Amino acid sequence: MARNILILGASYGSLLATKLLMAGHNVTLVCRKKTAELINREGTEVRIKLRDEATHRAIFSRDLPGKLDATSPDNVDLSRYDLVGLAMQEPQYTNHTIRVLMIKIATAKLPCLSIMNMPPLPYLHRIPALADMNLEEAYTNAQVWERFTPGLVTLCSPDPQAFRPPEEAANVLHVGLPTNFKASIFADEAHNLLLRELEADIDAVRLDGHDVPVKLKVFDSLFVPLAKWSMLLTGNYRCITPEEPQSIRDAVHGDLKVSQSIYDHVDAIARRLGADPQDQVPFEKYAKAAESLLKPSSAARAVANGAPFIERVDLLVKLISHRLGMPNANIDHTVQVVDQKLNERIESSAGI
Repeated sequence: MARNILILGASYGSLLATKLLMAGHNVTLVCRKKTAELINREGTEVRIKLRDEATHRAIFSRDLPGKLDATSPDNVDLSRYDLVGLAMQEPQYTNHTIRVLMIKIATAKLPCLSIMNMPPLPYLHRIPALADMNLEEAYTNAQVWERFTPGLVTLCSPDPQAFRPPEEAANVLHVGLPTNFKASIFADEAHNLLLRELEADIDAVRLDGHDVPVKLKVFDSLFVPLAKWSMLLTGNYRCITPEEPQSIRDAVHGDLKVSQSIYDHVDAIARRLGADPQDQVPFEKYAKAAESLLKPSSAARAVANGAPFIERVDLLVKLISHRLGMPNANIDHTVQVVDQKLNERIESSAGI
């Protein structure tokens, strides 16, 4: 049976959308009006490399069994959908029309699957050690999440690396590292049956007889997505330097000893919260993957392009580490550098 999925965010969201469309499900992407018009006119193009193939394949939504459409946030009819995907950068949810839509989604009690790096606050409230911890400082506007029922919000570890090529139109996405979306379950078993149905349908997809990477993997543990925190703190946020941004590879491999110490410390924080070591990714595996990540992270590129706000997983982990009595000087330094660069952007835009 074809499911109807609403995904907020047409950039990174188009990767999950493409996988769902290939499996025969229908997707609506929520985005700016001009981008929606482009997608409704031409569809999307996701470029991905299959195993043992040297070049990327272009997968066009118009060629897939599922139906794709796009709309601006003020034109969404929530009665159509079985599931909501959250794929925007966290600061984007402060936009007025997005906030209005988020209120409607929360009121409709629709299950929400986040593929954001920044975990939604309701998801964190499902973790007993974090349920009463004040972490709002890490969010651009924590009020966005106030109306959501925690058990209706879950999180994927958004491990696939993808970006919009700057020279291409807004409906094109290039996948640099085709790893899996690893999702925690919801509180309600009916919603978990839906997740596992999507998991199986995506897994069954073949392209010219070949398996297609970037699966949806569903886990009973709430802590599997927290494995991404070690990667973000070791690589992505350390791409932001006092000068020009550096690649993820250089951030990780510039000093492997320091990188491993950060990675291991964030892993230890996750274990203190309740994660099993089996929920985590060994540093060696991450370091190997980082060798092919030759561009700065999306956060670093955003700061370099003048963004005054970005997702602050670095600050979130710092807050948690201090409140658990597990501070780390390298993490604190990373947060200080990011704060400094963002303050420079804010002061520059204000003419200070």
